[in-house]
Amino acid sequence: MRILVVMGTRPEAIKLAPVVAALRRRKGFRTLICATAQHRELLDQVLRLFRLKPDFDLDLMRPGQTPDAVAKRVVASLGPLLARVKPDMVVVQGDTTTAAAAALSAAERGIPVAHVEAGLRSFDFKDPFPEELNRVFIDTISSLVFPPTPKAKLNLFREKLNGRLSLMTGNTVVDALKSAEGGQAPKHVNPQEVLVTLHRREIHGKPLKRIYTSLLGLVKRHEDLLFVYPVHPNPLILKTAKRMLRHSRIRLLPPLSYPDFLAHLKRSLFVVTDSGGVQEEAVCLGKPVLVVREITERPEVLASGAGRLLGLNPARLERWTTRLLTDPALRRKMSHGRGLYGDGRAAERVAAGIAHWLGRGPRPKEWRA
Repeated sequence: MRILVVMGTRPEAIKLAPVVAALRRRKGFRTLICATAQHRELLDQVLRLFRLKPDFDLDLMRPGQTPDAVAKRVVASLGPLLARVKPDMVVVQGDTTTAAAAALSAAERGIPVAHVEAGLRSFDFKDPFPEELNRVFIDTISSLVFPPTPKAKLNLFREKLNGRLSLMTGNTVVDALKSAEGGQAPKHVNPQEVLVTLHRREIHGKPLKRIYTSLLGLVKRHEDLLFVYPVHPNPLILKTAKRMLRHSRIRLLPPLSYPDFLAHLKRSLFVVTDSGGVQEEAVCLGKPVLVVREITERPEVLASGAGRLLGLNPARLERWTTRLLTDPALRRKMSHGRGLYGDGRAAERVAAGIAHWLGRGPRPKEWRA
């Protein structure tokens, strides 16, 4: 039986690499990878790390691309591929444009869709946009849904979006963290290193400039503080960062390889981010998280006490950064998020669910029909 795993961005590749490995360990399946290359360079880094070679590479990335343009190219290119390969199932992950367009292409052809990391909700279609629209849409048309946490599972149950199989698995990012090789982070004399990632559309423009002004103020007030900021390649973000963040203790870096990113993350005291995936990775590694967003679809991070939701409020960012820098007891208290996203066997549960649904494996204990 043929299973086609579709991925287009770095987070998808990170979280689907363990799923591909788990499926390929099972007999009776031929697991194929289709890369849309929605993010070309960042995707390729992760594929090399996990030694994955796409069976099909659509190579769709274009400069200045918009989500609707990406969706059109994915649908136009993937349709003929599905007709030729005739997979028994298409597997997608998360909430990207690639995932939504691939799920649509498969569903229109009667091919069952399995959605890894289903059930996440911010309950606001404008934040994050278009990710919230994408994840709700994918859950609606999927045959199998794999929520990573009890909260995500409850969201699906309340919306009656259980699919034909709903199986809580944990998050495959834990599996990926266990298998990713460690990288190297350059040593600095500053003992208080803080990792920063900021890129979401909701922060563009004036909110981003206000946050950058706060980061500058913080390094001027705390002489041991070093911000390490791998800057997203979006030209708007990159241009603003280079213009505003001119300080010897704000290190603007190009996008890092995943091992090098993890090396910086492990060494940081805490993380300032608007990324959903980084929230997960940070708490899995025992790092406090300051979330620069108005809302998060990962409420487990907040409920556990490992994270604080700051909104786009520079004053709150300055206050909480100062608290975490000056209060070791608070850092320790917010460092107990390990285990929040599972035991590192999520990919095996996904593979077991797919195998059972296709009639090639026993019923999983966590089955919910």
